[in-house]
Amino acid sequence: MADMRNAGNLKDSTGAWVAGLTVASGLWLFAYSNLGEGADFLVTLIGMSRATPIGEALRFMLFEVPKVLMLLLAVVFAMGVVHTFVSPERTRSMLSGRRTGVGNVMAASLGIVTPFCSCSAVPLFIGFLQAGVPLGVTFSFLVSAPMVNEVALALLFGMFGWKVALLYLAMGLLVAIVSGMVIGRLRMEGYLEEWVQKLQEGAVGGDFEAEVLSWPLRFGEGIRHVREIVGRVWLYIVLGVGAGAAIHGYVPENFMASLMGRGEWWSVPVAVLLGVPMYSNAAGILPVIEALLGKGAALGTAMAFMMSVIALSAPEMIILRKVLKPRLIAVFAAVVATGIMLVGYVFNMII
Repeated sequence: MADMRNAGNLKDSTGAWVAGLTVASGLWLFAYSNLGEGADFLVTLIGMSRATPIGEALRFMLFEVPKVLMLLLAVVFAMGVVHTFVSPERTRSMLSGRRTGVGNVMAASLGIVTPFCSCSAVPLFIGFLQAGVPLGVTFSFLVSAPMVNEVALALLFGMFGWKVALLYLAMGLLVAIVSGMVIGRLRMEGYLEEWVQKLQEGAVGGDFEAEVLSWPLRFGEGIRHVREIVGRVWLYIVLGVGAGAAIHGYVPENFMASLMGRGEWWSVPVAVLLGVPMYSNAAGILPVIEALLGKGAALGTAMAFMMSVIALSAPEMIILRKVLKPRLIAVFAAVVATGIMLVGYVFNMII
């Protein structure tokens, strides 16, 4: 009799969780799909215009901060629930495969269908680490997700044709795969922050057997992961997006176009350095690239600048600082920057 009562209570509890999560998911989707309109409304309510640099920067901040935080909440909760089903060892096996580089190819390919900017990709990066995915594989995703996605490819195809789009796809994936493999070979797991190392070791949340946990316990574990992880990184997200908003709208196109001509060898590294302090996604930066090309910039140099903006931005580094120690951030930046410069030179030679 007691067992029947417990089973009934468990069923009621599961139903309550499902109903609550259904409502929460609907609200999440509604809010996420209206972030742009909400940011516009708030800027107008304050009495500012997007035609001014400060108005555009404020709108950028009001849009990006909730977007990244909402993504972080959803991904960390989902990964917390998944963690109760799949051990870090099994997840690592699924992504890394039995042959060297298979996991990097899979992770980089996954990035194609995730149209996130660099800061938005960080929540998934944390989620992969949380699930025990090898460090090098997670970096392949972190590079690929903002740099190579269907939005970027569609816009490149529309603006420059299929040859440019296809070459960008191939080179972007190559940079993501090779960068992840290099970082994986360096075995720099010791340069993750201690709390992230505990996630990888399974110390946060412990080890679970799939058959002994009820759904309410699994959902509860997802909530606990949200409190643990989001509570640690939310301030860094706000600071990182704020840094991007502060310079948004102040891009001196004429000056940069003068530095991005085809003739000088140093134009590609300079373009990469100029892109690092900036922050945008592919859809936001491609119109700038088109304007730079119209003012005489070389295609490869402009592409290197774009890749630097969307895959190697300073705001992204600020957010990653909560997850990675400075030496690992420096290695990541150096490896990716080297790959991006090679892409720039290849584009300039071929096209």
